[in-house]
Amino acid sequence: MAEQSVRWGILATGGIAAAFAADLVDLPDAEIVAVASRRRESAEAFAERFGAERAYGDWESLAADQDVDVVYVATPHSAHRAAAGLCLRAGRNVLCEKPFTLNLREAEELVALAREHGRFLMEAMWMYCNPLVRRLRALVADGAIGDVRTVQADFGIAGPFPAGHRLRDPALGGGALLDLGVYPVAFAQLLLGEPDGIAASAVLSPEGVDLQTGAVLSWDSGALAALHCSITGGTGTTASVTGTRGRIDVPSGFFHPERFVLHREGRDPEEFAADPADGPRTSLRHEAREVMRAVRAGEKESPLVPLEGTLAVMRTLDAVRERIGVRYPGDAAPVGV
Repeated sequence: MAEQSVRWGILATGGIAAAFAADLVDLPDAEIVAVASRRRESAEAFAERFGAERAYGDWESLAADQDVDVVYVATPHSAHRAAAGLCLRAGRNVLCEKPFTLNLREAEELVALAREHGRFLMEAMWMYCNPLVRRLRALVADGAIGDVRTVQADFGIAGPFPAGHRLRDPALGGGALLDLGVYPVAFAQLLLGEPDGIAASAVLSPEGVDLQTGAVLSWDSGALAALHCSITGGTGTTASVTGTRGRIDVPSGFFHPERFVLHREGRDPEEFAADPADGPRTSLRHEAREVMRAVRAGEKESPLVPLEGTLAVMRTLDAVRERIGVRYPGDAAPVGV
């Protein structure tokens, strides 16, 4: 028996929205019914491209659309709080792109709104829904490498980005940490939970955003994570998890891996590869399927991307920013909110 179709609204029409919509189109139990942009022309072009019935030139109309089961918020992260909050208040379920918000305060406000209105809310941390990442986590949890002692992860892109680019704009939450560093932090916390200690250093741009940041997270268990992000140089985007009885190495693209290798003393290395049936490594279908599964089941959050885990990552990102001296205009609480 076919699953009931889940009707999606897409809020914003940029590159990540297009990538997500393209994957939704390939899912037989998903339907894009509405699109919203602050420019009606953009919404209409996007709707025509992906077969949506309605195109709105404002966010409010999409939030009020009773035919929409879930809204995917794909704005720049500086607008996540406003866009997702609008949808939650209107009674829509929400999948919100990462990083979830600019800061912990905004994240807590969204979680509170979701719980107040009884709506589903999830950060679009697609890494957590990736089948191979889930396999890696299960191996670690089952003790395949013993007690975790170190996690290493990096994510850097080469640039250069001009001063007017969004990645260098403090008003848009620019810098390496929120756009890229969220992945190494989320990877470490997926395996070890929220850290007990945080140290960090960064190189800042003239505008005051981080061009590259290094962070060391520590846990009372004795585990450490060495993490790096950059918008000034392309890194290998690799990760490694070392335990008392072995190691797991993840080659390029650790947040959507094609494979990883398990090393254990006295045994040949074991390679775990992605299943071709799961689609391209860049596919966002896994998070979409998880949202649809949860919404059909009446769940208010996903066990794969729990809200407390999202808040814990935001706490770490706030702490790193405090240590490197990066503040955004949006860090100040808006009057009346």
